[in-house]
Amino acid sequence: MELDLTGIHQLAVGQGIDTESLDAALSEALRLAYLKTPHAAKHARVELDERAGTFTVWARDEIPAEPTEDNPHPAPTLGEEYDDTPRDFGRLAAATARQVITQLFRKAEDDRVFGAFSGQKGKLVTGIVQQDVKDPTNVHIAIGDVEAILPRREQVPGERYRHGERLRVYVVNVARGLKGPEIVVSRSHPELVRQLFEREVPELVSGAVSIMAIAREAGARTKIAVRANTDGVNPKGALIGPGGARVRAVMENLGPEKIDIVDWSADPAKFVASALSPAVATGVQVISEKNKTAIAFIHDDQLSLAIGKEGQNARLAAKLTGWKIGIESAEAHAKKKAEAEQ
Repeated sequence: MELDLTGIHQLAVGQGIDTESLDAALSEALRLAYLKTPHAAKHARVELDERAGTFTVWARDEIPAEPTEDNPHPAPTLGEEYDDTPRDFGRLAAATARQVITQLFRKAEDDRVFGAFSGQKGKLVTGIVQQDVKDPTNVHIAIGDVEAILPRREQVPGERYRHGERLRVYVVNVARGLKGPEIVVSRSHPELVRQLFEREVPELVSGAVSIMAIAREAGARTKIAVRANTDGVNPKGALIGPGGARVRAVMENLGPEKIDIVDWSADPAKFVASALSPAVATGVQVISEKNKTAIAFIHDDQLSLAIGKEGQNARLAAKLTGWKIGIESAEAHAKKKAEAEQ
């Protein structure tokens, strides 16, 4: 039976598919198609001949074996191979070949996309918003010729995504899905903020300054703890930049979200005090290092600042440090201490 194998192989090479894989897939597909034809033999193989541009179905019949006392139910033996290529198999064979080629081409394209993006996981990329009326829950982001998904859980509350808008996103995951590679991106991930700063602050790239912790409530506020690894470097100043240029460039990508940059410390009391910025703690008492609990003492006129709107500042400070932080009035604590001493 004729089949343009030379043309098929040329198409495969153009798509980066090796001919051995193509021939194996094509042979198996033709064999399965043959088995669906009337009176097909149970045992068959397909032989491809590229030079002749043909294929042959070689079939073998089962020959029943005589039962014996030792083996009352013997397995049948297989007879000699014979050519059982159906005469009217041409149209079915061509359709089968097209299907196999399409599947292999799709797989090759999926492998190419997956290979290109598997190394992008955990990185910042720029894409263009593509709204999809059939998928109103998720936002589709075109990154080159690939479309990524920005699911609702990774979106920033209150942020609006306009069709055609250029957007920086963080690649959360790259996986193989039923319909090809699935690329999930985020706008709410804390690492998005880290990587935006790394684009603006050379000291982070050189290692002179490190971001030690990030706590974020996307769309509202982010706290970042930094430390210097080189003498003479001001870590907060490095992230803020001349006239606030660097932090302002980051905030332009985050909309109205505010950013607090604080000093990291290996001393829990100092770190907790720093984390409650912009409020100033007069002191921090570590209650339990094992349970990571501490009390910060704040002047009465800064208590609301330390707690923040709906407890946001205190909540982010706890998330940044990993400690449970109680906030008490410094004046009330001093009065109580004085009474105890008397």
